[in-house]
Amino acid sequence: MDKKEVLVNHENLLKFITALFEKTGLSVENAAFFAKSLVDINLWGIDSHGVLRVPIYVKRLKSRACNPQPNIKTIKSAITLEVLDGDDGPGQIVGLAAMKRAIELAKTYNIGMVGAIRSNHFGAAGTFTRMAAEEGMLGVAMTNVVQNVVAPGGSKPIIGNNPFSIAVPTYGDFPFVLDISLSAVSGGKILLASKKGEKIPLDWGTDTDGKPTDDPDKAFKGFLLPTGGHKGLGIAYAVEIMTGLMCGGVFLDAMKGMYKYPDDPSLTSHMMMAVNISALMERDEVEKRMTEFTQKIHSSPMWDDKQEMLLPGEIEHRTMQARKANGIPLPPNLYEELLGLAKELDVTVSL
Repeated sequence: MDKKEVLVNHENLLKFITALFEKTGLSVENAAFFAKSLVDINLWGIDSHGVLRVPIYVKRLKSRACNPQPNIKTIKSAITLEVLDGDDGPGQIVGLAAMKRAIELAKTYNIGMVGAIRSNHFGAAGTFTRMAAEEGMLGVAMTNVVQNVVAPGGSKPIIGNNPFSIAVPTYGDFPFVLDISLSAVSGGKILLASKKGEKIPLDWGTDTDGKPTDDPDKAFKGFLLPTGGHKGLGIAYAVEIMTGLMCGGVFLDAMKGMYKYPDDPSLTSHMMMAVNISALMERDEVEKRMTEFTQKIHSSPMWDDKQEMLLPGEIEHRTMQARKANGIPLPPNLYEELLGLAKELDVTVSL
């Protein structure tokens, strides 16, 4: 941890962020879920997607670019497939509704696939796939985002970094959770580097002309580079098709980024899927096979015997245990910004 960072107790942070969101007009229930989703992300160590985003979320909720009381409703339905209209609500709340419905469908039909349009930034995709894993199901979540990734050789962004997650219960200490975006890094990591006053690697992002830069401020105003070259780019295209295009929402250049257009709805789309694994095999068999899988991964040799072979979700689990015990580190300028929001919104809960 940077010595300049401020350690905050996760329970205090949860109460504080919940109170901020309640003041913007969210219901008590939705404010609590929204806040928990962000604090959990920090507990997992994904600081680029956690409470770092609270200032812009609050700004958009206050301006009503993001609707604090959305009327989320089903607009298309075909047995195991549905599409929801998110009514410009927070992506976390729209995503919650979509995954809950996917799980409900999977309990009846063994699979549920629910899209959502007219939403906003939803945080980390793993928030939603973990919900399915907690129900003993395989979960898939994905979202499109504003164009921010430059194709190899391109000078302007062509696609979003379109995150997706897959989670599977292991019935051990933590679920298997793959949660990635399709740029070399997320825009949030570049923002975090800016908050910390740090340089970034040249393969993270470009300036507004598409030229690689180590300046996080230039990269944040510019574009991201895809992970794995054409491979990551192709998967990003696929996510775009499965979310905005096939669900009937907007796609590619029709979306509006929340930082560039803070007063406009983002018009983001999501896709959530839940699969009832028990339709394929009993829980004991799943647990046995996942245990065997985990053991084989862990026992795989590494050339550096000081390193470990870990599963997706394992680092997050360890980080959560450490941060629950020791606190969540926040950049000092973010800490002060949160205190400023509390004063502005007349929130009296202590951070």
